[in-house]
Amino acid sequence: MNAMIGQAGGPNVFEGDDRQYSPTRLRGWLEFVDGPDRPRPEHLPAAAIAALAGRERVRYNDRRAVWHANIGPIRTPQLLAVHDGLAEIVESNRHDGDKAKPAALVDAYPGLGKSTAVREYGREYWRAQVALRGETTADGHRRVPVIYIALTGNTHIRGLNAAICRFYGLPERGDADTLAERAKDAVLSLRTSVFLVDDIHFLAPGHANVNSVKMANHLKFLANTFPVTLVYVGVGVAGTGLLTEGRAPQQALQAQFGRRTTVLSMRPFQVYDEPGREEWRRLLLSVERQLVLAGRYPGMLADDLADYLFARSTGHFASLMALVSRGCLRAVRTGAERLDAGLMDEVSNDAAAEADRRELAAAIEAGLLTARPAAVPGR
Repeated sequence: MNAMIGQAGGPNVFEGDDRQYSPTRLRGWLEFVDGPDRPRPEHLPAAAIAALAGRERVRYNDRRAVWHANIGPIRTPQLLAVHDGLAEIVESNRHDGDKAKPAALVDAYPGLGKSTAVREYGREYWRAQVALRGETTADGHRRVPVIYIALTGNTHIRGLNAAICRFYGLPERGDADTLAERAKDAVLSLRTSVFLVDDIHFLAPGHANVNSVKMANHLKFLANTFPVTLVYVGVGVAGTGLLTEGRAPQQALQAQFGRRTTVLSMRPFQVYDEPGREEWRRLLLSVERQLVLAGRYPGMLADDLADYLFARSTGHFASLMALVSRGCLRAVRTGAERLDAGLMDEVSNDAAAEADRRELAAAIEAGLLTARPAAVPGR
């Protein structure tokens, strides 16, 4: 099998522009941080696409598929607000090593782009630190300003420490204390200053597979002994009791976790007032400009599909982008080369968006709600 992995594919093999890596490993994170921008496929008219030889047309459409699947990150007001909040916390955490650094928690509903926003902040912070301090430390080690790990429903103390070691590519043998010391040595040697910890909601009190009190204490241990800012990402964490370490309300003031953690959030897009509708239109214009379809035209999303896309996505960014990406794939495969309601009706979206769309669609159809601003140039 190793011999097969090492074989060259030959001149007729087409790998495409898929980038398969895990940001929870240093190698994958480096590809995320330092990888080249994906080249945008050339925008060809329908006649030029039809004139492509069969193999070239397949390759062109393949490049468009991976392009549409990876549009972004789009610097929405929500993303910028999270970045501003994280920058304020992280950049003010210049405490000496004997002081615990306050943590941040990005807590919001699913599908709003919070993990994307936090990873993008981590990428920008990494690049800024390397530009300021250099790629290597004074001792000649690679500088690793940020690590990114994701928890699972079976995360425990040793597993968390192992995930940190795994990111660095360190051995994972030993008990929890041994792994913690190994990870701490890496943090100090590689000058890591930010831990991004995704899916923190798996540590909610009462979770079947997690002793939440012990884990909360361990997170406090990391904050006390690792000279890093912990940035947590989760869903509905503030309402689970994790910030109060599972204590009763009258004992909540005793919970250090909540005292040391600042909560940031992200909101869905809304169209119940004119500023919300204008913000929605700006988002659709940003997405629209990224589409590589022969029949794309100004206002295809932002004007003609504004109501439709809001009902189908319910204002959730991830639902919108999944819908648009799948719509573009169908538009290419069918030769339509544009998006309209008829084509999009054939596209399935995530279960939550599909379940919630009927009420919004009914309100829009009845004239009780619209996603289109009143004052649009040219309308």
